[in-house]
Amino acid sequence: MIEFNETASEKRNRAILMGVSFGEDITESMTELENLARSAGADILGVMDQSREKPESATYMGKGKVEELAEMCAALEADSVIFNNELSGVQIRNLEDALGVSVIDRTVLILDIFAKRATSSVGRLQVELAQLQYRLPRLTGFGGALSRTGGGIGTRGPGEKKLETDRRHIQSRIDDIRRELKEAEKSRDVTRRKREKSEIPTAALVGYTNAGKSAVMNMMLGMNEEAAGSRVFEEDMLFATLDVSNRRIDLGQNREFILTDTVGFVSKLPHTLVEAFKGTLEEAVYADLIVNVTDISDPDFQFKMDVTDRLLKEIGADDIPRINVFNKTDLVGSPEDIVVDSPYEAVYISAKYGDGTDKFRKMLEEKLFSDEKEAELIIPFDKGNITSYLCDKCAVSEMDYRAEGTYFKVMLSSADYERLKKYFI
Repeated sequence: MIEFNETASEKRNRAILMGVSFGEDITESMTELENLARSAGADILGVMDQSREKPESATYMGKGKVEELAEMCAALEADSVIFNNELSGVQIRNLEDALGVSVIDRTVLILDIFAKRATSSVGRLQVELAQLQYRLPRLTGFGGALSRTGGGIGTRGPGEKKLETDRRHIQSRIDDIRRELKEAEKSRDVTRRKREKSEIPTAALVGYTNAGKSAVMNMMLGMNEEAAGSRVFEEDMLFATLDVSNRRIDLGQNREFILTDTVGFVSKLPHTLVEAFKGTLEEAVYADLIVNVTDISDPDFQFKMDVTDRLLKEIGADDIPRINVFNKTDLVGSPEDIVVDSPYEAVYISAKYGDGTDKFRKMLEEKLFSDEKEAELIIPFDKGNITSYLCDKCAVSEMDYRAEGTYFKVMLSSADYERLKKYFI
């Protein structure tokens, strides 16, 4: 793992950023790379880029650019070069030999940040799995040390190279982690089935990292004093949240739902991370509503919305009903005047100050309980269990005691509407 010291400034990693494009505009992703590098604790000394028709197999970029970059590293006394691309093990080795500094690709950088942010046992396992999946195909490129013949009783067959031993150990650990994550997934499935059985709708907060998803959840929790103690961690940093948080939100009138906070997205999210965090990301797939949180004060918000749309499609969640929540309106003058390219209904809020809470709450109610129908019922007095259910679980607008039973004017879900038809007036 790449270690960046975040406390002692004199020991911070002195890095140069390198971007190689193949016809596409990499301006936004290079800005993002800088933010990622700073989040990992690096000091940025300079930035270089190159446009090519295709990558060079040995060094990813052209020979002349490698020499130019080597001169820049020497002149600025850099410790490392951080590439905005994913490199092979051989390319990393060749570049390190040519540049004389460590070479870090975008995937390793993101994995390093994830490793720092993971707090739960499942989160740490997911990060370790992604790291091992990244490392396995690159063993041959990580220097001569891995090609030496190793030793150890019971760790290898006769004449097996250390490289093969390392590969076998890594694959074995990957298998172990997958088994552990499978058990965790079973536990999530049980919880999910219980929610489905209770017919409590779910909404999943998704969006770019540092858009304010956790702040939005805490804003919703702040509406209920009894839920204030269940606030989730929020911080102005990339990937502050890696672990799924589920909270029950009470909207009043016996209407409640489960709000899920998920891991933030980023452009060029490594495939190994998508696979490792698949169970976490699937919370969005099983949700009744996706709440896409976007930092409206970010000049690159449209680019980040497009990235989120692509990732939701990749995990199979693009057909789920969705709303856009444009956060951090306190940082812009007139957010409603900003042009947004999106087909989804939107609400503008400031999670920090609570602006737009009522509109957001009303939109959630309309979307999550859109299948409800108003009905008038007479529940016989000997059906006290039904009366208790309606009082505890449904939005009752009128209730009266009549000769033939208890009268209700109530909003019912589709399932309750069918079950209780025989009591309709």
